[in-house]
Amino acid sequence: MPVTPDAIAHAEDLADFVAASPSSYHAAAETARRVEDAGFTRLHEEQAWEIVPGGRYVVVRDGAAIAWSVPADATATTPTHVFGAHTDSPGFKLKPQPTTGAKGWLQAAVEVYGGPLLNSWLDRELRLAGRLALADGRVVLADTGALLRLPQLAVHLDRGVNNNGLALDKQAETQPVWGLGDAAEADVLAELAASAGVSADEVRGYDVVIADAARGAVFGKDDAFFASGRLDDLASVHAGLVAFERAGVAESGPIAVLAAFDHEELGSNSRSGAAGPFLEDVLGRVYDALGADASQRRQAFASSWCLSSDVGHSVHPNYAQKHDPIVQPVLGSGPILKLNANQRYATDAVGSAAWRHWCDAADVVTQEFVSNNNVPCGSTIGPITATRLGIRTVDVGIPILSMHSARELAGVSDLHDLTRVAAAFFAG
Repeated sequence: MPVTPDAIAHAEDLADFVAASPSSYHAAAETARRVEDAGFTRLHEEQAWEIVPGGRYVVVRDGAAIAWSVPADATATTPTHVFGAHTDSPGFKLKPQPTTGAKGWLQAAVEVYGGPLLNSWLDRELRLAGRLALADGRVVLADTGALLRLPQLAVHLDRGVNNNGLALDKQAETQPVWGLGDAAEADVLAELAASAGVSADEVRGYDVVIADAARGAVFGKDDAFFASGRLDDLASVHAGLVAFERAGVAESGPIAVLAAFDHEELGSNSRSGAAGPFLEDVLGRVYDALGADASQRRQAFASSWCLSSDVGHSVHPNYAQKHDPIVQPVLGSGPILKLNANQRYATDAVGSAAWRHWCDAADVVTQEFVSNNNVPCGSTIGPITATRLGIRTVDVGIPILSMHSARELAGVSDLHDLTRVAAAFFAG
């Protein structure tokens, strides 16, 4: 589909969002900051909430953020439309006692997080980012900027690499370098602390990951492509965020919710993951404020929807045999509806019809995705949300290549179109 100036501007804004969101904690904070700038009120879980019809709110729990807009005519049985996504991405997480090294090199000890394409992290400038828990009880965000690199072994020292393939040892061959010197006299935590404006002595705990330091870029013929780290799944978080930023307070319609969860790449089993109670806790307090009793809340949920938005596979021109022979979505041809007979995705016939209704309302063309029977697909927050809350759920997203790479590839028009559908979904 043609790439419009609005779509290119949207991709550039996504590049800004990804740059500001190297970790799930940064992504949650940036989401909250941007909706606050758009007029949402920041709430805190340990405080009482005052929620009124016509109000817009956001709350952060660790690396997850939930924002919502209550229509002016909301009642105890007003349904909810949840646009769900996740803030984490596959990669590496900093281990305890992280400063290491050998042969005059300083290295950082890291643990594999989720299921990254390990070789994609080689020969890139990388940053450390996450949260630091301090002795005085504060939690601060840290981001070193470009600091590390995983240098690949030269072909002269591995003559068979181009014929035999590259298989990295997850322990011995994934520890990045970050400087030169004696590891006994260095401290990578000091680099992190300095980036947050605190001293290393104040740090009592940390949740820190590695992220690609390069900015996202629009490129290709007719500016069709967008490459960036963490498109899985910041592309979806950003789509819902921009839809919220552009919308005012609705007079009527559903309670619109953006739920950006953490830990999807690990199965979502955490207090800030989709399998945890975060969304249920927030919705419970919202409906309490609207005077709903248990029966009325169930009525509202029975009329509610969740769009579980996550990336899916575009057909790969070099590996077409890995895809379904008939259903082959491609970059630039629209967002995708994801289906799976074994409920790895939550989409059913009713959900398919509803998705197409919202696409029609946004004047957006959609595609379908289904796996090759010999290549089982992953899963999403969709089945988890449907199981936990009983809300009708549809799995959707955008097609990409290089999924779980340090730098993934999307279609510029698809990114913009997903936001347009999100806006139609929030409107009802």
